[in-house]
This record gives sequence, structure tokens and C-alpha cells, in this order.
Amino acid sequence: MTNSAFAFTISSVPFDEDYRPADRTRITTNFANLARGECRRENLRNTLAMIDNRFNSLMHWDNPTGDRYAVELRIVTADLTVGLRDGAETFPLIEILATTVVDRRSGERHDGMIGNNFSSYVRDYDFSIRLAGHIRENPDGGAPDGFGELHGNLFKRFLASAAYRDRFPKPPVICLSVSSRETYRRTANVHPILGVEYGTDRLSRTDDYFARMGMRARYFLPPGGVAPLAFYHLGDLTGDYSNVELASTVATMETFQKIYRPEIYNANSPAAEHYRPSLSRQDYSLTRIVYDRDERSRLAVEQGRFAEQHVIRPHGAQLERWSATAGL
Repeated sequence: MTNSAFAFTISSVPFDEDYRPADRTRITTNFANLARGECRRENLRNTLAMIDNRFNSLMHWDNPTGDRYAVELRIVTADLTVGLRDGAETFPLIEILATTVVDRRSGERHDGMIGNNFSSYVRDYDFSIRLAGHIRENPDGGAPDGFGELHGNLFKRFLASAAYRDRFPKPPVICLSVSSRETYRRTANVHPILGVEYGTDRLSRTDDYFARMGMRARYFLPPGGVAPLAFYHLGDLTGDYSNVELASTVATMETFQKIYRPEIYNANSPAAEHYRPSLSRQDYSLTRIVYDRDERSRLAVEQGRFAEQHVIRPHGAQLERWSATAGL
């Protein structure tokens, strides 16, 4: 199969209080999980209000009433088409978020961050199916050989594609939770938006996975936050992005983390100088947003199996050859 038999396309939908996940949406994502059930509209309204409030707390100068800005979100889906014409198959490969910041005073709209959340069917397969099976057979064996290479190369191909470059002028920044398996140490480095930088002596499994995507991690505890976030990026995180862009990703992703990892991100006391996150911590507060974390874990396995059945088994070898040799 030639390179022309693979193509990326991008679509997007608003994430607002009227959002309803499409059938093809990867439903373990933060935003899709919140948008189902009896409390869906209230969940969405409260989540968006939390994001706006957090953004205004970070962008507080010349903002005395703390309500100057609003953050708009769009869910961006990258589809991969495999094959030509009548025999082509299209799969949702990656979902990320794009933010836009609205200045209510001037009416101006500013580009926020592209990336933020990161969802991927192939990543579900890697962690929930491939890695889980490998660990069952090799409890002390670490990750399987080549773990994350296909996903990493597909991600690089996506960023290099005309579909991405024609739409977004900068590489994405992905913002996730820090690992509960690692210890993080506070440094003397402080950024006005990202906050206090933390460091760690070794890469977590997620850090290593994102490294295969060409991204490296930095960890910051934002002003007013209680735990550091992991920022995965290409290039210069603090030099390539404006305060508006950085504040939009902190506001968005810290809000999601407060909802589904409250033990870490809605704890009642901030991270210490030497900090190891724990989901067993009891000293935390809940938000007023309904979220089913157990369901999310079950769905990750189901979606990993979907990727195995529809992507990895029928097309994995071809995708590996294409993604690894397409001039990256």
C-alpha cells in the first residue's frame, strides 16, 4: 500500500452545554464522559464555569472583577483514512481540544492552546490491551519491545500533515496528571502562569510514551493550584507560547483533573517540596460534577479492543511501515 493510501482529515465540534458525544467519539475522554446521563447539562455548565473562573484567576491583571475573559472549547478529531476510493476505511485516530479566549471587555478573540487533552484509540490499545497482557505474562518485565513506537510515529505524521499544518500554526501542548508512581521535587524556577516548576529523577511510563511522540515533559504547580501538572510539548514551552495560551491550557486541564482526580488536584493542602501524588488520599474535596471513574476504566479496555480489531490487526503492519519510513 502506498503513502497515498493513507490520509488525515480534521473535524471539530464546539464543547459547550449543548454538546452531545457522537457515536464515533472516544467516550473515555474527559469531555465526553461528562456529557452523558441525567446531569449532563449541569455537568457541562459547571465545568465551563470552572474553566472560566480559573482562567480569570490566572489572567488577573486589569481584571478587577475576575470575569473579563471566557474560554471557548472545540473538540478536534483527527481521522485516518486507510485505502483508496471504494475500499477506504476511516478511523478516529486522535482527539484533542482547541481553546479560544474571548475578551468580554473589548470583544476581541484570541487563539488559545491546541492540544490540552489527548485521547487516542491506539493509545487505549497500547495501555489497556498490549501492556496489560504483557504485564500479566511478565510481571517484572517492564513494557514490551517497541511499546508506543507505532502510536508515536502516527502522531508525528499527523503533525507533519497538511491537514494539521494548514489549520494550526503551532505544535500542540498536552497537559495531563503527574504520575502516582513517581516523586517530584520543587525547584527554584517560577513562571507567572505555569507557576513553580517541579522535577523528577526518571521518566514515568507516560513520559516515555510521549517521548516516542517527540514530546518532552515539564512539571509545574500553577498559582493557586495544589498539585503539579505534566506539560508535554515540542520546542520551548515557556518561549513559544503566550500567557493567554498557557493560561487556557492550565484552566482547562486543571478543571478536568479536579473533576476526575480530586484526590490529587482538589486536595485540601498543596504539594510539598518533595511530592508523590496518591489516589488513595482522603483529604480532598469533591466538585459538584458527576463523574464515573470506574466506567471510564472499563470503556478504555473496550476501546482498546476496538482499535485492536479495526486498526491494529488488519492494518498494523502497513501502518508501521508507512509511519516509520515517510520522511519523519
